[in-house]
Amino acid sequence: MNIQRYQELISAELDVFANSLPKSPDNLYEPIRYTLTLGGKRMRPLLTVMGAGLFTDEPGPSLPAAIGIELFHNFTLLHDDIMDNAPLRRGKATVFAKWNSNIAILSGDALYTEAFRQVAKSPAAVLPQVLDIFTQTALEVCEGQQMDMDFESRSDVSIAEYIRMIELKTAVLLAGAMEIGALCGGADRAEAHKLYEFGRRVGIAFQLQDDILDVYGDPDKFGKQVGGDIVSNKKTYLLLTALSRANGYHKENLLNWLQSDVNDAEAKVNAVKEIYDAFEVRKAAEAEMHNQFSLGIQALESIKADPSKIAMIKSVAESLMVRQH
Repeated sequence: MNIQRYQELISAELDVFANSLPKSPDNLYEPIRYTLTLGGKRMRPLLTVMGAGLFTDEPGPSLPAAIGIELFHNFTLLHDDIMDNAPLRRGKATVFAKWNSNIAILSGDALYTEAFRQVAKSPAAVLPQVLDIFTQTALEVCEGQQMDMDFESRSDVSIAEYIRMIELKTAVLLAGAMEIGALCGGADRAEAHKLYEFGRRVGIAFQLQDDILDVYGDPDKFGKQVGGDIVSNKKTYLLLTALSRANGYHKENLLNWLQSDVNDAEAKVNAVKEIYDAFEVRKAAEAEMHNQFSLGIQALESIKADPSKIAMIKSVAESLMVRQH
């Protein structure tokens, strides 16, 4: 089965789910339907069924978990948008902006509940393991979000803490999706865990790439404001590396930009980028990104499965990393 066929199956199942939602109360279910129409790459459910596909030619047993994981991901987006006060998601109004925060919270809660209903339809033989992975992953995503918020008021965040935060906030859901898919496809725990390690490493690499693109990307191709992390003083791998490497005048200058209320965002971005360039911060971030990705591919290639299927998953991972600078 090829990637396009997997995507078609996922899209069809999501349509079935959306159409099965009750009509009333409208303010609970319409925001869920709206959220699912916003699209996205559907990478997490795709990796779930592809993880199963390494061990079986029948995707059916993994589809409920794949849909559940996508619903959970969308639940996190509804709540994240409220916390970030974000008016747009994928170019469209966020649920809290289109309706209000209370509706977004409750619709998110309903999505979270439906996510568990779907995941619980996984094969009975592996259901306890699947639910254990899913609940642990859900908790870790919350831990990662809390760490990210805590970092905003801390001046002593380490690079190791940052890597752990993005692992929890971003990577573990990719990792859990693949491990759950593998178990639904009949893999033993050892082989399934290799897929978890693959997803974890690639997820970290993907977020590091996002950090790099935020500063050095082409705004027309990246799809977001370049330098947004600098303007908001967000703790990223680049900023933390700069703080650890800079000294003397550069360190003082960087701290001044972080502590000042600047109206000229472009001036701040350019000044901080100059400090990053002086201490080869981009090079350090790219080296860590490539290291994480390489470790993930090593884990993937150690799995005992059809090499052509492994190559297909590898191609999806590589496509994640080929975004425009």
